[in-house]
Amino acid sequence: MCTAAAVAAALVSAVPTAQAAPTPPESSVTGLLTQLQTLYRQAEEASEAYNAAEEQLKLRKADEKKVAAGLSRARVALARSRQEAGRLAREQYQGRTELSTYMQLLLARDPQGALDQGHLMRRASDGRRASLARLARGEKQADALARAARKALDEQRLLAERRRRARDEVRARLKDVEGLLASLSEDQLLELSRLERDGTAKAQRDLLATGALDGVRAPSPEGESALRYAVGQVGKPYVWGAEGPSSYDCSGLTSSAWAHAGREIPRTSQEQWASLRRVPLRALRPGDLVVYYPGATHVALYVGDGLVVQAPRPGARVKISPIAANPLLGAVRPDPAASPVRSYRPVRLPVGAGPDEAAAPEPED
Repeated sequence: MCTAAAVAAALVSAVPTAQAAPTPPESSVTGLLTQLQTLYRQAEEASEAYNAAEEQLKLRKADEKKVAAGLSRARVALARSRQEAGRLAREQYQGRTELSTYMQLLLARDPQGALDQGHLMRRASDGRRASLARLARGEKQADALARAARKALDEQRLLAERRRRARDEVRARLKDVEGLLASLSEDQLLELSRLERDGTAKAQRDLLATGALDGVRAPSPEGESALRYAVGQVGKPYVWGAEGPSSYDCSGLTSSAWAHAGREIPRTSQEQWASLRRVPLRALRPGDLVVYYPGATHVALYVGDGLVVQAPRPGARVKISPIAANPLLGAVRPDPAASPVRSYRPVRLPVGAGPDEAAAPEPED
């Protein structure tokens, strides 16, 4: 375990250097805890906004590449069609186009031969019309793809700007956290840690008393794989926007764990909450995702026995926590159609990561 000063030091090392905020007026430590928790939540909200913009930007870049490739092909085909149209125009100008079938029949010594030649002429004429039609279609397709390419680039610029604003918001919130912690005394930091630990313990007792998490439930095969992966990341640092393997943010951990299990899920906690199948707490099984706060701005993986594995917040590390460590919103299941494994041995937790230690301050760097 670390001292409260080390908590502050760990946080400072995880965010950009900033001038410490002025010492706030005297207030209760309870009020300071509320203020600190609000700042942490705002930082995570900004982080998830950054993640959402980043994912959308990736999709738009992929779309733009497809459109650009299609436009390149269309331009090559259009150039060929224009060459063909130019050749036809030159032939017509040079008088090498076919006479009417009627005139050729009148002038021909061999009418049957003229009829056969007329058939070939009609085929040639059909080919010319087809070439002109291809040219017209190619013009339209190239114009449409050029407009789509310009639109894709404009969307990229807008998303890049949104990502930049979200990044700046994250940094601003982290500076606020750093400033508040820097303004507190050693005694205040110790009291903050105690209050947070006691608050979590009470919330956990109240939740367990409802019986919602009673009983032992087995995960699906994919859920077990995702959970074992997530537990294997315990001790790695929280870094906003990170998806592993050396660091994670909250949804980076959950999405990476399920991707490791072979199932792609949305990147952000809000998308996970919005798109995955919701399950009641009484049906929660290991590997399910537990979502927190009204805005679905934090997420963790359920371990079982009232515990989750999570990347909690800036300055902290991936750890095992009581499920009630944050205000619960609900739970979702990435693989609702999957049956549980027949024989399940609970995932072994790292030493010191049990329920009693889960709410304690972070280990020292």
